[in-house]
Amino acid sequence: MILNLKLARFLLLFLALFSGFAVFSQEKNSDNLDYFYVRGSVKEQFSSNPISNVTIEVNGGAYTITGIDGSFRIRVKKGDQLVVKHPDFETVFYTIKDNERISVEVIAQQPSPSPNQLRKESAQLFKDFIDSAETYLKKDAERSIQFVTQALEKSNTVSQNADVYEVLGDVYFYWKQFDLAVYNYLISLQNVSNNEVRLKLAKSQRLDGNIQESLSTLKSINEKSLDNYQLVQWHESLGDTYFEMNLYEQSIGAYNSGVTIANASKIKAKQTDLNSKIAKSYAAAGNLKQAEGFFNSALNLAENENPKRAMEEKITIADFKNKSRDYSKEIALRKEALKDVSVVRSDSVLPNESPFTPQKQNYKIGNAYFLQQDYQNAIPFLEKSIEEATLSEDLIVKKDAYKKLTDVYEDAGNYAKALETYKSYKDVVDALYILKEQEIAQAARFNRKLIESQSRITSLETDRALSLSNLELTFERNRRQQVIIYSLISGLILLLITGYFMFKYIKQQRFANNLLALKSLRSQMNPHFIFNALNSVNSFIALNDERTANRYLSDFALLMRAVLENSEEDFIPLEKEVSLLKMYTKLEHFRFKDKFDYQIIVDEEVDIEAYQIPPMLLQPYIENAVWHGLRYKEDKGFLEIKIANKSTNEITISVTDDGIGRQRSKELKTANQKKQNSKGMNNIKKRVSILNQMYRDKISVDIVDLNSEEVTGTCVIVTLKKD
Repeated sequence: MILNLKLARFLLLFLALFSGFAVFSQEKNSDNLDYFYVRGSVKEQFSSNPISNVTIEVNGGAYTITGIDGSFRIRVKKGDQLVVKHPDFETVFYTIKDNERISVEVIAQQPSPSPNQLRKESAQLFKDFIDSAETYLKKDAERSIQFVTQALEKSNTVSQNADVYEVLGDVYFYWKQFDLAVYNYLISLQNVSNNEVRLKLAKSQRLDGNIQESLSTLKSINEKSLDNYQLVQWHESLGDTYFEMNLYEQSIGAYNSGVTIANASKIKAKQTDLNSKIAKSYAAAGNLKQAEGFFNSALNLAENENPKRAMEEKITIADFKNKSRDYSKEIALRKEALKDVSVVRSDSVLPNESPFTPQKQNYKIGNAYFLQQDYQNAIPFLEKSIEEATLSEDLIVKKDAYKKLTDVYEDAGNYAKALETYKSYKDVVDALYILKEQEIAQAARFNRKLIESQSRITSLETDRALSLSNLELTFERNRRQQVIIYSLISGLILLLITGYFMFKYIKQQRFANNLLALKSLRSQMNPHFIFNALNSVNSFIALNDERTANRYLSDFALLMRAVLENSEEDFIPLEKEVSLLKMYTKLEHFRFKDKFDYQIIVDEEVDIEAYQIPPMLLQPYIENAVWHGLRYKEDKGFLEIKIANKSTNEITISVTDDGIGRQRSKELKTANQKKQNSKGMNNIKKRVSILNQMYRDKISVDIVDLNSEEVTGTCVIVTLKKD
């Protein structure tokens, strides 16, 4: 798996653990008519021994019996009455209140000792370990997996094995380790076929990026074997998969089928979710009128559920209004949502990674006012966002709010305030950078622990298989060779799986190190560039040329904004890079207009929208051409930047100057200048080298000295491959 910002968000989620029992059931809904699954057990009051073959009935018609470990799972709704019957004790009646685990204790006739007693005790221990694993699922992944391991040691049936790997898949799914979740759900299904697990498997495959596998899993499920709630889930998952494939018409069809069943079964929560997803599909397909209608329907349904669901839907619609540039309605919806947030926060904690936090909503309201150029209203909401983010220690939103506030002050012409907020923004960026480094290290440790836990479970399963093989050899010597062969094959497969996980871990570490190195190199380039520009402003001020200084500073601010916006990206569209080059070359020419003229040529045959390039890759070469080549030339020089096709999948970007040349420039430099230039060029080489490792030799750079009789200068040729 690849460490990135997504993994950082996952780590923040790790810090905001929820308490309470983790019940393997459908989501509890606010309406009495929404079905869910409850787990329970029946045991003798004094000995706590489980009682098997107990009949569990629901007044709604559902029916099941307890297993050998006394456990059961049954589909119910709030208000249903469970009827617990068995010949050895009086009938027990229990009214369902919520999706808690049910424990029924009865006074039964003591059974006579039998050889099955030890097996029952083992089954009880198995159930206890599974219950403990579910309890810690959302609080402590490592401890939950430890209980799963203990449950696996007590497992004696394929049904118990299926439960073990299903719970293990649930653990990995909750902690966003979707590849491991897929692996364990598959093992669970190998033991016992279960539609719920298949639905979980399809969702895990989709979230892990395996869209086609997810679609295949969903289509392999027999619709007729699903109950109504599962059928709604099946259509919803199918719609989600089609949406990921950009097949919006098919996704809308799947969602509509789910809505039809949800309406008929009065599953209100799913009615809201599916109407909202239909609206998103219409919006993605460009049908904004239809999208707005379904968003309104979803909001009406959500308001009849509970304040939290209504708040979520208002924010979803506000995001839609933002994309359609209806900023007034977006602002109104977000202000309403902010009132709902205060109600929701009184009942539960909103973690920083939640999209519904007040700091995020205040920021988005301020941004909407900014897009309307209503700076007076934008400023207080952005300041409120900073205040909320500070209280919540949300550095990401705080950074964005300071950046947006800088833009507001700059557009409003208040440059002093803009500079002040920009300094605050820079401080937050530095703090966030340190935090991200810590989070990446923590993520690596956490991921390593999960892989080690999975390896221990895999090893335990191998040991169990070998022990079983030895037992079979005692009684069936004629099957010895066959059992040994199967054991070796199993061991090889497990070894390959372990090697695969280790390979992914090493690849992930290498990628993370490259990301840190790139960020470090980019951070070293920007101060040098800013320092030179500010020196120019200083020189204009020293000459009492205030107008020129202001004009230069204004252009420089535009360039810096563009540079900072792209500073976190490895690649940006070539079209953006050309725009940056034009702005930068214009500034350099503004400073040294008596030293050189320039021309930027983009061949008409070049499709610049089809290429990606690292941001500010070409700027240091242009800077070298101006500062070390053209600046020292006695007569007026010329700088040419040309972009041309090299092949169907490659282009060349040449930076050519007729300056004094590298050799003459080196002779004129001081020792400090040589050292600084060497560092700058080495940074570029390292950056290109790292990017080529990460993206398979996408960039090459050649520097040619032009030392003919007519021309002296330098030509830098950058070759760029299409993605």
